[in-house]
Amino acid sequence: MGASADITQPMEPAPAAAVLFPGLYEAELPYVLRSLRRLGVPAADAEDLTHEVFVVAFQSLDQIDASRPLRPWLFGIALKLAANFRRKAQRSREVGDEALEAPDDRADPEGAAAARQDRELVLRALGDVELDRRAVFVMYELNGHSMADIAEALGIPVNTAYSRLRLARAEFAESVRRLRPPELPGGVA
Repeated sequence: MGASADITQPMEPAPAAAVLFPGLYEAELPYVLRSLRRLGVPAADAEDLTHEVFVVAFQSLDQIDASRPLRPWLFGIALKLAANFRRKAQRSREVGDEALEAPDDRADPEGAAAARQDRELVLRALGDVELDRRAVFVMYELNGHSMADIAEALGIPVNTAYSRLRLARAEFAESVRRLRPPELPGGVA
C-alpha cells in the first residue's frame, strides 16, 4: 500500500492552542490593535504588527496560566513587538503619508472632527511618554487592567508599576498641556 493516511485510525485531537486560538483572535483583535496604536505604532503598520502579536501568542498559548487574564499577557507581547518596531524605525525612516481615514458618515461632522482631534491629541501625548511608563499608563488608565496583572505581564514589581504610572500621568498631563491649542477668548480654540 501507498503512503496514504489510514482513515480507520482515530486522529489525534488538535492541540488546545489550535482549538482556542480562533476565538481568542476574533475577540482580542481590536484590543491588540488599539494597544499597539497607543504604544506609538503608526496606523499604517499597526495591522501587520497586530498579526505578529497573534503569531507569538499562538506559539506560546500552551505556556500561559489559564487562571490569569489574557489581555495583560497579550499587551506584554504587543509591548515587546512595539519596542522592537520603534528601534527598527529609528534606524530606517520611511517617508510616507499616514493611512487615509475613511469618511465619517455620522450626522454630526463637527463632533466627529472633534473626536478625531481628541484621539490624535491623546496619541501624540502618549508618544511623549517614555515607553516603559506608557505601557503601564495605557494598561491601567485606558485598558482598565489591575496593577497586579500589569506587574505580572510586564515582569516588574507592583511598586515599580505604581511608580511608573505616577510618572506617566505627569508626563502625559504635561504633554497634553503643551500640545493642546490655546483657548481663544470666549472659549473657542
